[in-house]
Amino acid sequence: MQTLNWRGARLPARKPLDGETVRLEPLDPSRHGDELFAATAGADATWDYLAYGPFSGREEFLGWLAARAPLEDPFTYAIIDGEAGSARGLTSLMRIDAPNGVIEVGHIWLSPALQRTRQATEALYPQARYVFDELGYRRFEWKCDALNEPSRRAAERFGFVFEGIFRQHMVIKGRNRDTAWF
Repeated sequence: MQTLNWRGARLPARKPLDGETVRLEPLDPSRHGDELFAATAGADATWDYLAYGPFSGREEFLGWLAARAPLEDPFTYAIIDGEAGSARGLTSLMRIDAPNGVIEVGHIWLSPALQRTRQATEALYPQARYVFDELGYRRFEWKCDALNEPSRRAAERFGFVFEGIFRQHMVIKGRNRDTAWF
């Protein structure tokens, strides 16, 4: 048996996280809403594996952001593309279990302009650095729909280790979802 003398981790604070090409800012619909809505244009398929979206219009989308912004779990960041200077995606810290030092990155939505870019790849690193180095977590998890091959490949590219499939883990948009756990 391994003794850790574990004392727990800290909860995330509402502060921006900086990378080289991106900045993660706590979601603020008044600042990020219109940029994010513009980034959703032609991006309906990017919502396929998420429990929400696509949205019927700007008001529905902004209402969804307004409901999400004050939440502590999931704690949502807007991904600011440093090159473009605008919000082009979302990412969250969630299922926060500070007493056990476990936290998950999820609810990742990348606009088509952000997909397959250096900024998309880099968006995870400020979160990981913050979670481990500043907050003191010992486990960082990634879960996704088992059918979402791009997300599974991304998890492995980032160094997450595949741990298995939770069968019929949840119902998303009226269908059973198996969840790949990394």
